[in-house]
Amino acid sequence: MTTTTTTASTRAIRDYDRPLWRRIFINREFAIIALLVLVTIVAAVSIRGFAQPITANYLLLDVAPILLIALPMTLVMITGEIDLSVGSMVGLASVVTGVLTQSGAPFEVAALAALLVGVVGGAFNGFLVTVVGLPSLAVTIGTLALFRGLAVGLLGTTAVTDFPEAWTALAKAKIAGTTIPYIVIPFLILLALFIVLLHFTPFGRGVFAIGLSKDAARFSGVNVERTKFILFVLSGVVAAFAGIFYTLRFGSARGDNATGLELQVIAAVVLGGVSVFGGRGHLHGVVAAVLLIGVLGSSLRLAGVTSDVINIITGGLLIFSVVAASVLAWVQRIRAKAGPPLRVAASSAP
Repeated sequence: MTTTTTTASTRAIRDYDRPLWRRIFINREFAIIALLVLVTIVAAVSIRGFAQPITANYLLLDVAPILLIALPMTLVMITGEIDLSVGSMVGLASVVTGVLTQSGAPFEVAALAALLVGVVGGAFNGFLVTVVGLPSLAVTIGTLALFRGLAVGLLGTTAVTDFPEAWTALAKAKIAGTTIPYIVIPFLILLALFIVLLHFTPFGRGVFAIGLSKDAARFSGVNVERTKFILFVLSGVVAAFAGIFYTLRFGSARGDNATGLELQVIAAVVLGGVSVFGGRGHLHGVVAAVLLIGVLGSSLRLAGVTSDVINIITGGLLIFSVVAASVLAWVQRIRAKAGPPLRVAASSAP
């Protein structure tokens, strides 16, 4: 008598079911980094003036606010939420800094007040999302208009341009012996802190767990509401810091500063590999995506391409990245359902 038994393989976690080299090099983040290197090389070779040091300086100054805000935005979107109010918070922090400086307050006090406004604004968003239970998309669309209205209401159509020369010069100054602006230093510090927070702490594992399943995260002991609240506060205060830099870099506080900046941040975060449904993302991919958008825009401007065409190209790149990610995910699901071939073992019974 012969008995036939069928053994099905146990499904492993996809990210760790591959060799280490494939996990490092065969992923969306590495593809963005490779594309960034390729675009930079092509631009340096084919566009006159792109390889000059001054181009790198202005490029970093231009993308610095996006780089800063993209750090907390990455964590917010990994949880499955979104914060559309960051651009308006940049404008509100700029106006608060300008109004207090104009009234005679020391610039340091004005900057601290602007950071406090960022904390309050982020806490307001977090309260409505986590305590009241409203969707973050609706909440932050509302606060986008609220913060922008407060900024315009405080300053009107005028602009404050009288800031301490030492601070405005520092915002545009370069590190000695390099073409790198000083704003890169606080960015690198924040980048290191957010990398440790997201990838090397229980808090970061909770962020990923919330994005994959809020209920499963809650039953695993993650305080979902507190985690989201903290992330919205971080988003607000970092946006306020970016607003202070924005004010000093351009030497002007206006109610319409940084209009539309939130769309550039979200585009860079999604392009960098963060899933719009939550549960997936890495900071190095987001940083590479911000730099890619900056290099692409800078090179096209030097080539004489208009801003409308640049926006079309950037939008097309973003749509292509989202569609490509969806297609790859669909293929992987099909392969996972198919599974490995069944192994049939034959044994003889006595």
